[in-house]
Amino acid sequence: MTRPTSLPGRLRALLGPDIAGARQSLVALSLNSTTSLVAGAVLGAITGTFEEYPGLLVLVPAAIGLRGNIFGALGNRLSTAIHSGTFGLSVRRDTVLGQNVLASLILTLGMSLVLAVVAKVAAVGLDVPGSIGVLDLVTISVVGGVLASLVVLACTVGLTAGAVRYGWDLDNVAAPLVSVLGDVLTLPALLLATVLVGIDVVTPLLGSVLAVAAVVALVAGLRAPLGELRRIVAESLPILVVAGCISAAAGIALEKSLASFAAFPALLVLVPAHLSSAGALGGILSGRLSTKLLLGLVAPDASPDRDARRDIGLTLLLGFPVYLLNGLGAAAVSQLTGVASPGVATLVAISLLAGMAAMLVVVALAYYGTVVAVRTGLDPDTYGIPVVSSSVDFVGAVALIVTIAALGVI
Repeated sequence: MTRPTSLPGRLRALLGPDIAGARQSLVALSLNSTTSLVAGAVLGAITGTFEEYPGLLVLVPAAIGLRGNIFGALGNRLSTAIHSGTFGLSVRRDTVLGQNVLASLILTLGMSLVLAVVAKVAAVGLDVPGSIGVLDLVTISVVGGVLASLVVLACTVGLTAGAVRYGWDLDNVAAPLVSVLGDVLTLPALLLATVLVGIDVVTPLLGSVLAVAAVVALVAGLRAPLGELRRIVAESLPILVVAGCISAAAGIALEKSLASFAAFPALLVLVPAHLSSAGALGGILSGRLSTKLLLGLVAPDASPDRDARRDIGLTLLLGFPVYLLNGLGAAAVSQLTGVASPGVATLVAISLLAGMAAMLVVVALAYYGTVVAVRTGLDPDTYGIPVVSSSVDFVGAVALIVTIAALGVI
C-alpha cells in the first residue's frame, strides 16, 4: 500500500474514519474559544470588582469549572445512553434523562455551597488580605451558580435532543459547548450576584437560607428512592469536591498574580479561553474514550491501544489551531476594548507554549483517569471530565503564569 506523502494526505490517513468527528470538534472548539474570549473581556474589565472583593477571584475558576464538570459529565452520560440504546427523550423522574437532570440540579446547589467554603478556607489559609465573609461567598456562589446552571442545563438537554434527531456524536460536541456556556454565563452571573453582597441583615440571612437549602438538597439526593439519581449524586460528590479544591488552587494562583495581570489586562482576557480550551479538549478525549471503553472497543490497558492512540493524536492535533486562535483572539479583543497588551506575537507565543504544555498533562489525565474509573468499577462518564477539567484549571493557570514569567512579560 502506498503511503501518502502530502501533509493533507498524511492527516487523512491518521484520522481515518474520525475526519467527520474532527470537523464537529473543531467547530465546537472554535465556538468555545470565541465565546470564552468574550468571558475574558469581561474578566479583564472587572479587575476593580476583584480588588473590591478580595478572595472572589479564588472562586472564579472553580465556579466556571463546576458548570463544565457537572454538565459535561451529564452530556457524557447521555451520550453513552444514546450509543447503548437506553436513552429516551422524556424528563419524567424515573427516566434516564429525568434522573440525570435532577442529579445535575442537586449537585449544582450542593457544590456551589462547598465551593464557597473551599474558596474562603483557601483565601484565609493562603493569607489573601481582607477576604470577604463566607456567607457573602455562599450568596455569590449559589445565586450565581444556579442562574448560570439553569441556562446551561436547558441548552445541554436541547443539544442532546439535537444529537438524537440529527445524528451528531455528543462526545464530540458536548464538552466544548458546555464549556462555552459555562464561561460566558458564569462570570456575569457571579457579577450579578455581588449586588446582594454587603446589604445589612439581608446578605447573612440569604446566605444562611441558601446554605441550608443546599444541604437539604444533597441529603435528599443521597437518600432518593431513584437508583440512578442516588448513584450519580453519590459518585459525583467526592470527585467534584476534589475538583473544586484543585480549581480553587488555580484561583489562588491568579489572585496572587492579580497585580501583575493588572499591568496587562489582555493576559486576563486570555485566561478563560486558555483554561476552557484545555478542559474542552480533555473532555472530548475523555468522552470518546469513555464510550469506547464501556462498549468494549478500547481495552483499559496501561498502554493505549491503536484506537486510543488515534484519539489522543486527534486531540493534540486539534490543540494547535485552537491555541493559535486563542492568542490571536485575545489580541483582537484587547485591541477592541482598549486594554493594555504585551503585543500580538507575545500573546500568541504565550497561548501556544502554555497551551501545548498543559495538553500533555490533559492527555495523560484523560486516558488514565478514564481507565482507572473503568478498572475500579466506577462510571467514567461521571469521573472523566471533572478529573480533567479541574486539574487543567490548576495546571493551565500555573503553565500560563510560568510561561508569562519565562518570556519576561511581567
